[in-house]
Parts: sequence; structure tokens; C-alpha cells
Amino acid sequence: MSELRILQIVLPNRFSPQAYMGKKQSRAGKRLIVFFVCIMTAPILMCGCSHFSEESMARSTFKEASDLFSRGSYQASLGKYQQIMEKYPSTRDKVLFEMGIVYSHPKNEQKDHLKSLECLQKLIRDYPESRYRQDSEMMIFYIKNVTAKDMIITAQQKQIEALRDEIKSKDNETIRLKNNIGDLEKKFITFAIQNGSADKILIEKKQRRLMLVSKGEVIKTYRIALGGNPDGPKIRHGDDKTPEGTYVIDARNKDSDYHLSLHISYPNERDKKRAKELGVSPGGDIMIHGIKNGFSGVGALHAEVDWTKGCIAVTNEEIDEISKLTRNGTVVEIRP
Repeated sequence: MSELRILQIVLPNRFSPQAYMGKKQSRAGKRLIVFFVCIMTAPILMCGCSHFSEESMARSTFKEASDLFSRGSYQASLGKYQQIMEKYPSTRDKVLFEMGIVYSHPKNEQKDHLKSLECLQKLIRDYPESRYRQDSEMMIFYIKNVTAKDMIITAQQKQIEALRDEIKSKDNETIRLKNNIGDLEKKFITFAIQNGSADKILIEKKQRRLMLVSKGEVIKTYRIALGGNPDGPKIRHGDDKTPEGTYVIDARNKDSDYHLSLHISYPNERDKKRAKELGVSPGGDIMIHGIKNGFSGVGALHAEVDWTKGCIAVTNEEIDEISKLTRNGTVVEIRP
């Protein structure tokens, strides 16, 4: 019976390949670990393996090499095996087999699959009748598989690193472009202020956005908050709806309770006619304004909720900018 079969019978569960490597190891991986455990349990097997006097004499030295291996002293273990090989030549096939295991053991930080293969191939070549031949052939098969997989993993890791570098490069380029766009936008706003204001304010209620338009081109977009009852056009006083239709800026108030406000010419003739038909007051005082005095710290978060009485709200910084880019008489179109 081979040592591998003996090992599978005599090893307690705590030394089983499954316990050593975990349930997810492949069948090939488990077989490979059996060989590694074999070294650690050399004293158990030694009694059944010592058929020659020289090997019997080398038993204590083999145990020293095995103990060093079990403690993780892999280089010292290999040195001890070299001594055995020189002093007890008849044990060389066993030494080559066990050195092959030490060289390729997963926990050996200095593992060398090539040296492991050299040991195992030398055993097969020089000792064709060795009882370690079959296990050596299996070890060679597994090591070659591991080496091939390592090469694939290394190649994949290089590809991943290359992709990461490419993504990082693109991220940096994106940041640079955003900064350029921001600079161009600032220059465009400055140019617009110096060379004529926006000729239209376009408000899209559903999208909660206000856009400044100059000669058909959108030059700036802002997030807005609307009246607390935003769906549909304003019909009467107190309905908390933001109007829908075409108006103009007809006044502005720098002393507004909402930092600064631009008054919209609501109601227009259509709004008045509709309210009259319904027998209600159309209301008024619809404005584009900033945040209520004393609450400016809310900033852009104000746009998370529709909080006005029917007006269109932006931040204080934004209403300052909108005011600079518009004049009284600027068209205000409010779409659903």
C-alpha cells in the first residue's frame, strides 16, 4: 500500500486536507495538500518506510528536517535534507520527493516551483523504481497546473492595473475638462454681463429648473423651488401654485424679505380672464427671489422642497447673478 493511501487512512480529521484548506479547495488542491501533510507527519510513516539500514540510520535527521518544516523554517529544512542526501545516498529519492514538497508548499514565502519540479523530475529520471515515483508524477501535474494558473492570474492583474491607470487618467482628464468648463462658464457670464444681458428666462416647473437664455442659447441653469402646490397653473389668490405662461420682469426689490426679488407681471390678460370666469381673484406678487432672510445658511438644500407661496426661489448668490444678467422687461416663460 502506498504512503499516500496509508496517510489517508491514519491521519486524524484535524490533519485532513479538508481541514487544512477548507471546503472550497478543488480535488486537485486537496491531493496536493496531502503531500504537504505527509511531510509534517513523517514520524507516523517512518516505521513503515524504513526498509534499508541507511534510511533507518537517517531517521532522526529526517525527523529534524520534518520538524523544521512543521515550524515553518523551510530554508533550514531544505538545508537539513541536503545533509541527508550527502550522508545517506540511498535515501536520495525520498529526500528529492520531500524537498520538492518544501519548495512548493503554499506557506513557503520563498517557494520556488521550478526547483520543486527539478527535484521531482530528477527523482523520476534517476530512480524509476522508487516508491515515490507515482506521487512525484502527480505532484508535477499539480505544480504545472498551479504555475499555469499563476501566470493567468498575473496577466489578469496586469490588465486590471492597466485599466485602473487608464481610468485614473480619464478621471484626471474629466476633472481638467470640468475645471475648463467652469472657467469658460465664468468668462461667458462675465462677457454676458459686460455685453448685454440675457434676453429671456425660461422656467420648466416639472424639471425644477430656471434657465437664462441669450439669443436662443442657454447660458446658465439653476435648480429652483416652487409653490407648495406646484402642479397646474395658478388660478386664484392663495392656491400656492406657480403660474404658467409668458410674462416679463416688471420690477425688482433689493430690500426684499427674500434677499432680493424680481417681480413677474402675473397675472397677464389670460390669467385675468380665467379668474373672472371662475369668479375669483387671480392673486399677484409672483417673484423670482432668494431665500428668506435669516435662513440663507440653507443654501442649495432649499430646492429639495417646494416651499414658496407660488414664487420661484433660488439661492441668494444665484438671485444676485440672475439680477445682474437681466433687465426689467426681460421675458419670463414658465412652462408646466
